[in-house]
Amino acid sequence: MSIAAAFAAGLVFGLGLIVSGMSDPAKVLGFLDVAGRWDPSLAFVMGGAVLVAFLAFALARRRTANFLGGAMHLPTARDIDLRLLAGSVVFGVGWGLAGFCPGPALVAFGAGHEKAAVFVAAMLGGMVLYHAAERLRLNRKTGP
Repeated sequence: MSIAAAFAAGLVFGLGLIVSGMSDPAKVLGFLDVAGRWDPSLAFVMGGAVLVAFLAFALARRRTANFLGGAMHLPTARDIDLRLLAGSVVFGVGWGLAGFCPGPALVAFGAGHEKAAVFVAAMLGGMVLYHAAERLRLNRKTGP
C-alpha cells in the first residue's frame, strides 16, 4: 500500500510541476534573472508550496501516525552548520546554471529533454560522490 501511495504522491507532484511550468528550465532561469526579464511566476508557485507545507507540518505535528498508519517521522535537526550551508550553495549554483532542481529534472528527463538527461546524470554522480565521502567521514570518526 505504501508503494502505491508513494507513486500517487510522486505522480501528483510531477503533474503539478508540469502544470505550473516548473519543469521548463527557462521558467526557472527567468525567475533568477532579476536584472533582466524577471519572471515572478516561480515565486507564486513557491509561496503556494510553502503555505501547503506549513499547513501539512502543523497537522503532522498533532498526529502520532501518518495517514497510512505508519509512524510519523518529522525532522528534528535545527542546526545550521557548514555541511548545510555548503549543500545549499551547491544546490543553488546547480539550480542557477542548469535551471533544474531534482524534481523538475526528473520530469523533464522523463519527457526526453537532453539537458535534463545531463543534469540527472550529474545529480546521480553527485549522490555517489556524497555517499563515498560520507562513508569516509564516518570511518575516520569511528576509526579502524
